[in-house]
Amino acid sequence: MTRRSRHGRARPDDRPAAAGASAAKSDAPVIALHGVVKSYGIGDGAVHALRGVDLVVERGDYVAVMGSSGSGKSTLMNIIGCLDVPTDGRYLLDGLDVGVMDERRLSLVRSRRIGFVFQSFNLIPRTSALANVALPLAYAGVRGRERRKRALAALAHVGLADRVDHHPNELSGGQQQRVAVARALVTAPALLLADEPTGNLDSRSTDEVLGIIDRLNDAGRTVLVITHEAEVAERAKRVLRLVDGRVVEDRRQAAVDGPPPALAAAAAPVGVRR
Repeated sequence: MTRRSRHGRARPDDRPAAAGASAAKSDAPVIALHGVVKSYGIGDGAVHALRGVDLVVERGDYVAVMGSSGSGKSTLMNIIGCLDVPTDGRYLLDGLDVGVMDERRLSLVRSRRIGFVFQSFNLIPRTSALANVALPLAYAGVRGRERRKRALAALAHVGLADRVDHHPNELSGGQQQRVAVARALVTAPALLLADEPTGNLDSRSTDEVLGIIDRLNDAGRTVLVITHEAEVAERAKRVLRLVDGRVVEDRRQAAVDGPPPALAAAAAPVGVRR
């Protein structure tokens, strides 16, 4: 069984990168799961949420994980996001073995190397878009002037340079999710992890948010999206399907080092577009 040591030797770089910078270059995959098992309870009453999952996600890939309720996709997201630990197996994030880290190091890795985007936005009410995006940098101890600079750059990157002083209740659902994407990017994480990012959006806002994610991936950002929507999975370079805690389908839709499918289709001559 993989256990978390209270005196792990892994020492991730604690300094957040600039908002516009790419994740640190490394030969290691961003995600490497080896025989990951997650069970709840013991004996005959045990529930096996994940049953020996093996998954390697290379730098620059764009992966969609699909599955019905109870398939294990949320458990997988929690483990990849360092919000939970496996019952058995091994997980390396950006080359770091998270299973040997104490709570403080695990928290640092989670905040520096993973950018989270959730279905419900999770923005702070009565706080400007700029302050919401700058918050991870404040927790990281980045000075005020630098925080503002990076947060402004991240908001501009998602097309909200003219909304920096607006509060969440002054923004549409699509704009709120774009603020959440900017917040996820501001520390330049190795992985953008999105859980049903379009679940609360209308079709127009969905296209806008997915377009931003496409462009981020095209620029080199590694993306993993948890979704039950086929139209979201169509945008990914690779699609995994989970059933009863096992990967039953692993389909490659585009090369890791190429553009995501939607951008490739848009760039193709009219006569050869799908």
